[in-house]
Amino acid sequence: MTADRAAGRIAVARAYVDALVSHDPSGVSLHPECTRIELGVKTGRSGAHIARSLARGPQFRLITRVSGFVAEVDGHTVVTRYFVHVRPSVLRLAAPVSETFVVDETDRIRKIVARFGFPRRRH
Repeated sequence: MTADRAAGRIAVARAYVDALVSHDPSGVSLHPECTRIELGVKTGRSGAHIARSLARGPQFRLITRVSGFVAEVDGHTVVTRYFVHVRPSVLRLAAPVSETFVVDETDRIRKIVARFGFPRRRH
């Protein structure tokens, strides 16, 4: 895989992570049949459903920012790790997140698998 192709796949995953904060899914490339699994539970049944959740889902409204984003690419799979900082901001709470994205040949997200830990104080 070329460095450009890997960078493109990371950019696709990063657009999704950025939408967690902005609540604007317009820049996220989701396949119509994309699914999302969170801690073993299916939380997204289609690309349109996931986009609506990003835009209006109350579970994402708690997120104020993302930090420490890192990503690794292995073929069609992008594994990301980062922290989501949640409300109330004055408590400085952040939860570790690991998300795996399966990206197709046209750089659309086909599957998202999310795992996260409990929020803890973080500076």
